[in-house]
Amino acid sequence: MTWAFKRQVFDLIIFFGVVAVFGFLIIYPFFQKEPTCKDGRQNGTELGVDCGGSCVLACMETTDPVSILWSRAFKVVEGRYNAVAYIENHNENQAVSKIRYRFRFADENNVYIGKRDGETSIPPSGNFAVFEPAIDLGNSIPVYTTFEFTEAPVWTQVTSDKVNQLKIFVSDVKLEGEDSDPRLSATIKNNSLFTIPDVNVVAILYDDLGNAVSTSQTYFQKLAGEEVQNVNFTWPEPFSAKVLTKEIIPVFNVFGAQLK
Repeated sequence: MTWAFKRQVFDLIIFFGVVAVFGFLIIYPFFQKEPTCKDGRQNGTELGVDCGGSCVLACMETTDPVSILWSRAFKVVEGRYNAVAYIENHNENQAVSKIRYRFRFADENNVYIGKRDGETSIPPSGNFAVFEPAIDLGNSIPVYTTFEFTEAPVWTQVTSDKVNQLKIFVSDVKLEGEDSDPRLSATIKNNSLFTIPDVNVVAILYDDLGNAVSTSQTYFQKLAGEEVQNVNFTWPEPFSAKVLTKEIIPVFNVFGAQLK
């Protein structure tokens, strides 16, 4: 192989190398996909893999677990109970659209006597209640009640605008007939301009020590923008203790309401 031929081969290698580099630079953008929240990589404005930033899903690393403050069963009539779990979400702009849960009940000897499974949402920021009605426990008396979520939450980011606008106000709370057939009434108002569907309104009554005495719930299929409704709760028997404080908690799935 002569020196001239070797030089030609070398020049051809350099030429095709330069062509390949320029060709790659030209066509690479056409094969490079824009970052998405479903590509299995942390890119764009994401704070983790497909979460945070511009993504709908919140990152577990930036989300605090909820606190289950207490759970109890309340006698309605012989053998039938309502159960409530009182929970705090510490995450200001993060919520869960759907999550399964379980109440478990035990007697004074801590012997299991029953359970109730259900499904709820977790609203952003603050305290909320999970209510289960008419639990039939036969002749057993539930002394111990536990509550747990039975699956990992899928946290979703909620805009501050949505959190701040979707508010239901409670006023004119009044308890009557406490010593015979208790009746609790109040007024609720959708303080936003938007329809809020599937509104559960939970009432919790407390004694002078701050212990929950009884509870009840009512339901509205929807509350239109700025709609006002009267709510009423009744009990068939007097309470076991004198009621000092009354709390009414509207609970709804923030993802069910649209700001439009």
